[in-house]
Amino acid sequence: MSAITGIFQMNNQPVSLAHGALLMKVLEKFPADDSQVWSNDCVLFGCHAQWITPESVGERVPYYDHERQLAITADAIIDNRDELFDHLQVEQSRRAEIPDSTLILLAYRKWGEDVPKYLIGDFAFMIWDVQKHQLFGARDFTGSRTLYYYQNPVNFVFSTIIEPLHALPYIEKKLNEEWLAEFLAITSVIDTVDVESTVYKNIQQVPPSHSISVKDGKVTLTKYFTFSAGKQLKLKSNEEYEEAFRDVFQKAVTARLRTHRNVGSQLSGGLDSGSVVSFAARALQKQKKQLYTYSSIPEENFSDWTKRNTIADERPLIKSTVAYVGNIHDQYFDFAGKSALSEVDEWLDIMEMPYKFFENSVWIKGIYEKAHQQDIGVLLNGGRGNFTISWGPAMQYYASLMRKLSLVHLYDEVCKFSVRMESGRAHILKLAAQKAFPGIHQLFSKGTQQEPPPQLLNPELARKTNIIQKLEAKGMLAGVQLTKNLDKERIMHFQQLNLWSTSNTSTSKLSLRYKLQGRDPTNDLRVIRFCLSLPMEQYIQKGQDRALIRRSMHNLLPDDIRLNQRLRGIQGTDVIHRMTPSWSSFIEEVQQLSKDPMASQLLNVPVLQSAISNIRNAPQANAAFSPDFRILMRSLIVYRFLKKLS
Repeated sequence: MSAITGIFQMNNQPVSLAHGALLMKVLEKFPADDSQVWSNDCVLFGCHAQWITPESVGERVPYYDHERQLAITADAIIDNRDELFDHLQVEQSRRAEIPDSTLILLAYRKWGEDVPKYLIGDFAFMIWDVQKHQLFGARDFTGSRTLYYYQNPVNFVFSTIIEPLHALPYIEKKLNEEWLAEFLAITSVIDTVDVESTVYKNIQQVPPSHSISVKDGKVTLTKYFTFSAGKQLKLKSNEEYEEAFRDVFQKAVTARLRTHRNVGSQLSGGLDSGSVVSFAARALQKQKKQLYTYSSIPEENFSDWTKRNTIADERPLIKSTVAYVGNIHDQYFDFAGKSALSEVDEWLDIMEMPYKFFENSVWIKGIYEKAHQQDIGVLLNGGRGNFTISWGPAMQYYASLMRKLSLVHLYDEVCKFSVRMESGRAHILKLAAQKAFPGIHQLFSKGTQQEPPPQLLNPELARKTNIIQKLEAKGMLAGVQLTKNLDKERIMHFQQLNLWSTSNTSTSKLSLRYKLQGRDPTNDLRVIRFCLSLPMEQYIQKGQDRALIRRSMHNLLPDDIRLNQRLRGIQGTDVIHRMTPSWSSFIEEVQQLSKDPMASQLLNVPVLQSAISNIRNAPQANAAFSPDFRILMRSLIVYRFLKKLS
């Protein structure tokens, strides 16, 4: 992968080579195998290249096709190369030598601005079409690669990261008050609703699933892809569904092993990462390569405070997967001495904006650092698995059966589920009823209703931006809006672009920093389409949740992992434990920020002071996910971001 950047002078004046040099200079802080610039009159393209795939070694980017007068700069790994080559009628003998950037340009010649619809993979690119006098680009459907831009009546500038844009003298570093208001008001891990905006007022981003065109002084964003409920796949037996799943998933995993360097994978004790590792390790064995796995564990002196059916240290489960699958070099890291607090400044440098995932910040960055040290080119994960390969929430399904009065089917399922879970049928039916008829449940349990989390946003700023009403209208104030229809709810997940953008921004920027590409086979477009086409009964049947992946991984994962429905790992449980040695300095800093006028313009100071009072003394480790702790950490992250700019 690479970092790309460029300038388009929309007044048709020659582009400033000095300004191009400023953009490229900022990118020098990242490791690279090559760095090139191409310019032609009013356009300049740059690429700070990292060679990940075999085809990318020695790749010329930016590339100019003199015959067709097309130029491209691209940050891309394309996974459906063979399919595209067949469409484009490219000879077999030439395919191995064609890099992904050239392949995108060939596809653009055939399909024009429809080209992103045909691409599967992680990509962001820009094409200069001389004959049309038009700049055209796109970002992949889930935004696995970032692409920011700035525009005024004369200049259009783009970049993989934000910092180079601020190196230009005419781009002011001005905060976007509304972005910050959304960030603070949304209590879930989602950053903002607006997928085009950034934390800077003058800088926008191309959203996931969108293309961008710049012509005649006008910038146009077009959504080229939308998920919808397609035609349902109807096969004759469970075995046929399982075979079809294994086929499409193996293609997705194998496509993501394309690197001339080592291959790694994050590995927990669960089904998603275990399935990715199982398919990857077997495929790599044929290539005579070993899979490196990276697993996060708590510090040695951490005491697991989680409930009986959860686990903080997943080593026993992970080692079971490793022993069963084979061809794995497994590694376990506790990142001793590091904490969410000690990592804040580095994460702000990486993200270029405030972030919310502080509970997991130590191990996420730590694994990338270790992988970089071992020359990993591709680092796999199973991040999207809960909505694709391992979809199948039993309680929500039973609630849907209850609403449809499918009582015979419901009773049969609940009986079998109770045996698997060692739980009473009456308890399961009660939980299903609460989900099926939440209004009735709330009516009879008013005394036990959980209070909504305190609002961290300054009330005056909330009124000024009207942000609370905006978020309430979108059902986003406390998280993701849910429906009573299970199928529609899952489709909504894939339609909400802010969900994609939140998680993939960190992956894109970590990949650039550590010269490796984080890749998720469970997020492959072919896998998603396949999973969305299956009848619900493939995901929950015979009292088994996540049934498709459990059945499909027979003989591919050990049964204690494959059939485990009772025990699950929880990430971030040691976040307070890690911060305990520096707790007094943490409290001192949040007390200071609560009195700082710069912070008080954004933050709800009484809420902040109440949180400080509640956990002033070092709390127990089990307060890791408490609202008070979350308020203090998010406030501190925003405050440090503001201080960096002041």
